[in-house]
Amino acid sequence: MNRRLDSASNIWITGASSGIGEAVTRELVQQGHRLVITGRRRDALDQLCTHAPDRMKAAPADTTDREALQAISAELEAFGNLDMAILNAGTCEYLEIAEYDSSIIDHNVTTNVVGTARCLDIALPALRRTARQGRPATLVIVSSSAWWFPFGRAEGYGASKAALTYFAHALRADLAAEGIDVVVVSPGFVKTPLTDRNDFPMPFLVSADDAAQRIVSGLRNGKREIAFPKRFTWTLRLLGALPQVIIDRMAASMSRQSRKEQESSE
Repeated sequence: MNRRLDSASNIWITGASSGIGEAVTRELVQQGHRLVITGRRRDALDQLCTHAPDRMKAAPADTTDREALQAISAELEAFGNLDMAILNAGTCEYLEIAEYDSSIIDHNVTTNVVGTARCLDIALPALRRTARQGRPATLVIVSSSAWWFPFGRAEGYGASKAALTYFAHALRADLAAEGIDVVVVSPGFVKTPLTDRNDFPMPFLVSADDAAQRIVSGLRNGKREIAFPKRFTWTLRLLGALPQVIIDRMAASMSRQSRKEQESSE
């Protein structure tokens, strides 16, 4: 029987200062949970904490910085045993193939994969202490549905999210015996400061508040895979099930069309 979020829980959220992380923070604090929130901008975290100063604590850190994370490790249990860690911090940088630069791949992988992995250095020991007491312990990793289809310019972002999802699924297998549940969140396009920079149409775009409600609802309902919006994610799944030769042709055609649209707008 699922017991996630059925009572006031102690939760750590990364990437909480904007976008999906901020919206999830607001949703959870409205529901009475106690939150430790992490991001790189202390001022934004402090502002969020004004919503419930007795149930929120700012723990600023760059998730790619191992020492910075170790410095806030004790904060994760500021309100008691850690019930849930929502590892959401990430980035999205696109690659212009005509000006190939491997640093774009590096930035995506370092932030999205390595940063998440480093968060586990401090989150996993805390979740294990909770699980050993017979309480539900949940690790939530926010990935993306983007890697289900090979979109042009998304080599770095898509590869990082594919790696992140595999990482999460392997963790789920390894942590099952310890009673630690692993949840993967795979959103489609969500309106955030990151997607505001996109220069292409974003089908089935949802607001950050809508995304937060879907994520929290999925967690409460015991889901291990939370993907939304369904019209977009099922379309990607169906496309991904096509023969590879057809996928390659479609992806190349979409990439050429995207370049033409970009050139015409310049």
